[in-house]
Amino acid sequence: MPTSVNAGGRLDRLPIGPFHYRIMTLIGIGMFFDGFDIYIAGTVLGVTLKSGFSTLAENALFISATFFGMMLGSFGTGFLGDRYGRRFSYQFNLLLFGVASLAAAFAPNMTILILCRFVMGLGLGAENVVGYSTMTEFVPARSRGKYLGLMAVCVVSGLPVALLVASFVVPMFGWRAMFVLGGVGALVVWYMRKNLPESPRWLEAVGRHKEAEALMQKIESEAAQGKPLPPVTTVPTVQASGQLSSLFAPPLLSRMIVGSVCLITINTLLYGFVTWLPVFFIKQGLSVATSFSYSLLMALGAPVGSAIGALTADRWGRKPTIIGASMVAVVLGAIYPMISDPLLLPAVGFALTIPIYVLVALLFGIYIPELFPTEVRLRASGIVNTLGRGATIVTPFLVVTLFEARGVAGVMALMIGLLMLQIITVWAFGIEPRNRSLEEMKTDESAAPVLKEAS
Repeated sequence: MPTSVNAGGRLDRLPIGPFHYRIMTLIGIGMFFDGFDIYIAGTVLGVTLKSGFSTLAENALFISATFFGMMLGSFGTGFLGDRYGRRFSYQFNLLLFGVASLAAAFAPNMTILILCRFVMGLGLGAENVVGYSTMTEFVPARSRGKYLGLMAVCVVSGLPVALLVASFVVPMFGWRAMFVLGGVGALVVWYMRKNLPESPRWLEAVGRHKEAEALMQKIESEAAQGKPLPPVTTVPTVQASGQLSSLFAPPLLSRMIVGSVCLITINTLLYGFVTWLPVFFIKQGLSVATSFSYSLLMALGAPVGSAIGALTADRWGRKPTIIGASMVAVVLGAIYPMISDPLLLPAVGFALTIPIYVLVALLFGIYIPELFPTEVRLRASGIVNTLGRGATIVTPFLVVTLFEARGVAGVMALMIGLLMLQIITVWAFGIEPRNRSLEEMKTDESAAPVLKEAS
C-alpha cells in the first residue's frame, strides 16, 4: 500500500478537460439552486408583505431564521465533511434543502414558512461550504481562481434568474410556486450527481491511500484521453495537524481572522442590502412590478461582477482584487443614497452591485477555501462561514432599524464601515495563494506579519 499518493501534485499537473467540466457542471448546478433558493427571499417577502401574509417584523424573522439555519448548516457540514467525506456532505445537504423547499410551498401561515425556511437554511449553509471546498481540491493551482470564480457565477446567477422567474411566475401562480421550482430543481440535481467522485486529496489526508491511488489512476486516465500527461510536480509532504486547536494557533489563526472578517462583511452586504432591495423599493412607494424591474436590473451586476472576479483572480492576485473591489464599493456606496432620479437610481445600483459580487466570487468561491489545509478545510471554512452567517442573524433587525431611522443612507453607513474593516484586515493579515499549490501553503506563516510583530 503506498504511503504517499501525492494527490495534490498529480491533480495540479492535469490539463483542464472533460473531467473538470463534469465536476464543475454537476457541483455548479447544485450551487445555482443554492443561490436561487437563497435569493427567493427577495422575491417572496415583498409580495407576502404587500398581501398581508406577513409583516415587516416577520420578514426580518424569516431572514434571520434562514441565516440561523445556514449558520448551523455551515458549522455542522464542516465536521461531517472532514470526518465522512465531501461526497456525503454535498449530497445530504442538497437533499435537505430540496425537500424543505417543497414543504415551504404548502406553509399555511408565516410561522410554518419561517420554520421551513430554517430547515432550508441548514442545507443552504452546508452546500456553500462543501461545494467551493470540493472544487478547490480538484482544480489545478494555475487556474484555480478562474474556475472557482466561475462556480461563484453559477451561484449568483440565482439572483437575476430568481427575480426574472418571479416577475412571470409570481403574478400568475403566486409566491408559493417559487419554492416549488427551487425544491424540484434541487432534487433533480441531487439525483444527477450521485456518481460524483470523492476528493482524492481528502482520501489521502485521512489515510485511505489505497482508495486515493485507485481514484487518482481513474482520474488521470480520463484526463489523459489517450495522450501523455505532463510530469508530476513535487509538492511538500508536510502533514498539517487535523486537530481543531490548530485553527487557533499560527499559522492558521491569522487566516481564521481574515476569513471571519471577510465573511461577516460580505454576508452583511448581500443580506443587509442586496436581498432587501425589493422591500426597500416597495416601502418607498414603488409598485411590486417596478420594484422587481429595478431589482432585476441591479441584479444583472451579480454575474458580471462574479465573472470579473473569476477572470482577474489569477491575473491580479487575490489580495489586490479584494482590496480594490472593496474600495470601489465604498465610493459607490457613499454615492448611492444621494440618488433619487428614477433613471440614475438603478444605474448606480447596478454599478454598486458589480464590486459587491467581485467580492462574492473572491471570498466565497476562491479565497476562503484556499486558506486552510485539506485536513481541516471544511471545519475551518465551516467555522468562519458560521461566524459570517451568525452575524447576519441580527442584520435584518439592524437593517429595519437603520432604514426606518435614516433610510438607505443608514443602511449604507453600516456597509461602508464593514468594508473599511475588511480592507485593513486583508492587507494586514492576508496571504496570497495565486499560482500556489494547496499543500505549499499548509505551514506558510507569511499570513501573519502583524501577529508576529505583536508577539
